[in-house]
Amino acid sequence: MHSQASAAAEKAVVAPYGSWESPISAAAVSAAGRTVEGLAVAGDGRLLWVETRPEEGGRAVLVKEAAEPGGDAVDVTPEGFAVRSLAQEYGGGAFAVQGDVVVFSNYSDQRLYKQTIGDNSAQPLTPDYTGSVLRYADGVFDPHFCRYVTIMEDHRKDSSNPVTTIAAVTISDRDANEPTVLVSGNDFYAFPRIDPIKRRMAWIEWSNPNMSWDKAQLWVGYFSEKGEVHNKICIAGGDPTLVESPTEPKWTSKGELFFITDRESGFWNIYKWDEESNLIVQLYSLDAEFSKPMWIFGVSSYGFLGKDDTSNKINGRSCAGVLDHDSGSFSELDIPFSSVTNIVSGDGFFYVEGASATLPVSIAKVTLDEKRKTATNFSIVWSSSEDVMQYASYFSLPEFMEFPTVVPGQKAYAYFYAPHNHIFQGSSDEKPPLLVRTHGGPTDEARGVLDLGVQYWTSRGWAFVDVNYGGSTGFGREYRERLLGKWGIVDVDDCCSCARVLVESGKVDERRLCITGRSAGGYTTLASLAFRDTFKAGASLYGIGDLSLLRAETHKFESHYTDNLVGNENAYYERSPINFVDKFTCPVILFQGLDDKVVPPDQARKIYKALKEKGLPVALVEYEGEQHGFRKAENIKFTLEQQMVFFARLVGNFKVADDITPIKIENFD
Repeated sequence: MHSQASAAAEKAVVAPYGSWESPISAAAVSAAGRTVEGLAVAGDGRLLWVETRPEEGGRAVLVKEAAEPGGDAVDVTPEGFAVRSLAQEYGGGAFAVQGDVVVFSNYSDQRLYKQTIGDNSAQPLTPDYTGSVLRYADGVFDPHFCRYVTIMEDHRKDSSNPVTTIAAVTISDRDANEPTVLVSGNDFYAFPRIDPIKRRMAWIEWSNPNMSWDKAQLWVGYFSEKGEVHNKICIAGGDPTLVESPTEPKWTSKGELFFITDRESGFWNIYKWDEESNLIVQLYSLDAEFSKPMWIFGVSSYGFLGKDDTSNKINGRSCAGVLDHDSGSFSELDIPFSSVTNIVSGDGFFYVEGASATLPVSIAKVTLDEKRKTATNFSIVWSSSEDVMQYASYFSLPEFMEFPTVVPGQKAYAYFYAPHNHIFQGSSDEKPPLLVRTHGGPTDEARGVLDLGVQYWTSRGWAFVDVNYGGSTGFGREYRERLLGKWGIVDVDDCCSCARVLVESGKVDERRLCITGRSAGGYTTLASLAFRDTFKAGASLYGIGDLSLLRAETHKFESHYTDNLVGNENAYYERSPINFVDKFTCPVILFQGLDDKVVPPDQARKIYKALKEKGLPVALVEYEGEQHGFRKAENIKFTLEQQMVFFARLVGNFKVADDITPIKIENFD
């Protein structure tokens, strides 16, 4: 390896793909792994958000925006506490703020606590039950009855089938009281939202076997003098002739109810409830998504500026815009984000969480002009990786790809990243190795935004493709439902087709196609390796090997999800890679957290054991104290390094530039 920054100025040095030196180290990737989980505006107009910190073992801390622009944000959460809910396992919606008072779910005991911003202590609001058996999420302050209204998940009777309700918690007493149930009887609830003017509340509910994005209902309930819900009315989702998934109800300060649903068109658009006629009115029709599937609580895709400001998604790119519901016009705002995930609004400004091909996930404050059509100011308040711009000359930019699927006339989508490093280039007689990434979910999506976890590969001379296989979100209901009954077929076919197209167009080396995925993406990876012969090696991060086991051991929220995606008993057997280990023909590396409840560790162990017995090169890495998704910096780093060295040693035919000690590979070392 040459180390010559000076020579680079004259001419890029020719070196084998995959062997290039890059400053984007695995440590840099893990340090850039801070995530944001929930936004809210405090009484003084400043932003609060929860950030997870890999360097603190994944601890989630509530943080407040600095008083002065450019100043340092302030930690709100006292030492010894962490703001994270485990409701529905995936959590979200772990705090709410009113003025300078915060209510939050504490990670270790899952109790609700009340805290005044600036205080270093927090007061418990809910009783202490050992073992986190009561969990809370998506709560709001109730201005009418001085209480906190929240989703409550009760595991006391049955941990595999907890009871979910909407409950009220008193916030005025010194003592922690048992919450009062307000709404119950259905399997799942979300988005309890209270009208600031009249004594009433909107919420979303749904029941098994549906996920909330398959079919749901929006209700409004009226409070009695005592604060009980005594009358209720179904606003959307009650008509058996319409399939729809209403989501994100919000009241304006005038007491008007807005929400998002996907009736008729299959795209989530914004609607308003006309209370007089009990009809719902679509504000603006667009074949684009104004919301996303509710994997976690507390999603916020729009807010009010007096008018609506919203985020939506068109052709793989999402934008923020202003929807004027009086004139029915939508104007896109010109801001540097090409992907927008959450929005909360203040007075004449809003905060938006987003990213772009050159900006990592960040939160920005956007100020609008008088007419509210143009952004006059865009300033970054928080970035998942402050020092990422030092690597800008190494960035590979995503190319949005449409490619044909195995179904004639049908297309699927992906983001392709060519190898790029301003110091090195490949030789003209060599094509780069390709890493295909299969996103998790599977009802989720790859976004073409700056991710050092992608740039780690491309800056070393790998080509990388992030596939939005059929079943992915962001392209409407019809695209999402391609996967119903066909999980393990459509996703696998699309990933193989995408790799084929890249080989045929001369962009990558057919002999060095690798695939990686986590969770549901790990399943697509393992299924691709077992049932197709496109790829030469794979890496599964807490991937699913046995669909029947997943169904048997999964939590309530997803208890029927796999039935909808897989189908009958026969399909469960036929599509589980664990039952067909004899069909694996190439090396596999597996990574697994030992505290994983979603995909238990025995799945990885079974595959490891079978491949080892079969004589294929295989390695298994297990992490103490990690759940479904690695949160500790050292483990994020180790996983990335070992994947790369594994691929380099087994299919790469090159030596990596980094000094990494490879783990032992069975049947190889």
